[in-house]
Amino acid sequence: MAHQTHSYHMVDPSPWPLLAAIAALLTTSGLALWFHSHSIITMTTGLMMMLLTTYQWWRDVIREATFQGHHTKSVQMSLRYGMTLFIISEIFFFIGFFWAFYHSSLSPTPELGGSWPPNGITPLDPFEIPLLNTAVLLASGVTITWAHHAMMEGNRTATLQGLTLTIMLGIYFTLLQAMEYIEAPFTIADATYGSTFFVATGFHGLHVIIGTSFLIVCLLRQLNYHFTTSHHFGFEAAAWYWHFVDVVWLFLYISIYWWGS
Repeated sequence: MAHQTHSYHMVDPSPWPLLAAIAALLTTSGLALWFHSHSIITMTTGLMMMLLTTYQWWRDVIREATFQGHHTKSVQMSLRYGMTLFIISEIFFFIGFFWAFYHSSLSPTPELGGSWPPNGITPLDPFEIPLLNTAVLLASGVTITWAHHAMMEGNRTATLQGLTLTIMLGIYFTLLQAMEYIEAPFTIADATYGSTFFVATGFHGLHVIIGTSFLIVCLLRQLNYHFTTSHHFGFEAAAWYWHFVDVVWLFLYISIYWWGS
């Protein structure tokens, strides 16, 4: 385009969407092969390809936003709409898990012994690791909000401190959940209770890992002076995502750990 007469960003042709789709196909099909054939070659190839594609795609977006000035106010508004719709889709993703849990727990079938938790299942104590994890995530919601307000006020030091604390709390949450899984007295194969518990909490744990990675990228960008007080949607999107993860955990804790036990 010789002369652009609008404020929108016409993205240059890029190989990353196609490569990301191929990587996702390899990862998911490789996961099935791992389950059935105990071969991790395809899954590992897909994961490595996904990581490399993600790094290069994000690099291009950061270059377009920070150094080339393509992310005008109109583009930022479009990105906000996109992130909002993405979080809404994630909400419905978790609604499916809650639906399965409540469908089974409110009216247990004879195969489950007519009771919930099913006969033979010893649920986790909701006032041990799950309660600690709740406190950890609530604290991380405070620290990410602190970092956001500090960024809008131009306080670079407080922004870095808030981001670092949030990342540390996210890693701590993941370690606690891993320990909980190791010590759990039931497995994913233990009837409906085991499958709904591990799928719902496991996908939430995956979202915590993704959110933590998102925040690590934001921390590196803040260290490199990529954000300003009025131009920091990358960080804003990460903060929205982290708050979403916090809220989902509260519903998980109340439903599966506390009420479900």
